[in-house]
Amino acid sequence: MLIKRAADIRPSEITPRAAWEDRRRFLQHAGAYALAAGGLALPDAASAQTQPGWREKLPSVRPWPQSTKEPQNTFEQVTSYVNFYEFGTDKSDPLKNSKNFRTRPWTLSIEGEVRKPRTFGIEELLKLAPIEERVYRLRCVEAWSMVIPWAGYPLAELLKQVEPTGNARFVEFYTLHDPQQMPGQKQAVLEWPYVEGLRMDEAMHPLTLLTLGLYGELLPNPNGAPVRMIVPWKYGFKSGKSIVRIRLTERMPVTSWVRSAPQEYGFYSNVNPKVDHPRWSQARERRIGEFFKRETLMFNGYAEQVASLYTGMDLRKFF
Repeated sequence: MLIKRAADIRPSEITPRAAWEDRRRFLQHAGAYALAAGGLALPDAASAQTQPGWREKLPSVRPWPQSTKEPQNTFEQVTSYVNFYEFGTDKSDPLKNSKNFRTRPWTLSIEGEVRKPRTFGIEELLKLAPIEERVYRLRCVEAWSMVIPWAGYPLAELLKQVEPTGNARFVEFYTLHDPQQMPGQKQAVLEWPYVEGLRMDEAMHPLTLLTLGLYGELLPNPNGAPVRMIVPWKYGFKSGKSIVRIRLTERMPVTSWVRSAPQEYGFYSNVNPKVDHPRWSQARERRIGEFFKRETLMFNGYAEQVASLYTGMDLRKFF
């Protein structure tokens, strides 16, 4: 048996811990999933939160007619089974460790290749465009998935406010860096702050959602309050949470997971069942609340809308 000292362990061997624990965690929680599938509640997520605004209704949300009709996961599942490493690597850590996370006041700055750099307050963001409830599939690189009613509006509506220049080819998203509030950032799991990115045409696509809530309510702390991204045809880690800065650039950004483990996580990270993770298959997935696996859909089921973005690209090379 090979025993490594801490100094010999590479970041790429540390960061996917949640992934290799997933099978064990699934066995541990299989009973809870079965209860949830049968309509019984998981532990009360709301009881763990004390910050004002938790479970606060959004003022006005209209339905999005293109939402998937698949059964939605419950609020308890969505808030208690989460990847948000800023609050810990276990799926239950964000719910436990974000209860005192302060999301007011909050600002989001946009800079870089824009004609009108600007900083928006969270109240401005809530009023900038009509908020829609969009029921999207969310597919995790760890081969589990959920169906979630996110609330927000296309990121394009926000980016238009700052007038991108002709040099803007990529968009970077920066999560808040505050180890006092985010205890996971005290660990060298990733290089903080968390950075994600999209190509400009991906960012401007109408499915790319600047997300401010779920289930018709303000976004809960464990799910990236008060503002996050949802890019439904990509693996979930592409959707940065608790965003404080957006930067438009001419060069492709080096995102957090690419920096940590480039052999495992590419810049594009589109859901592609034909491209396996180096340590597990992506051909099938387990919907949280279900026991048996289902086939993974190309682009997470959004191929008709987004496949044209990648015409002529080798999706095994640009993974």
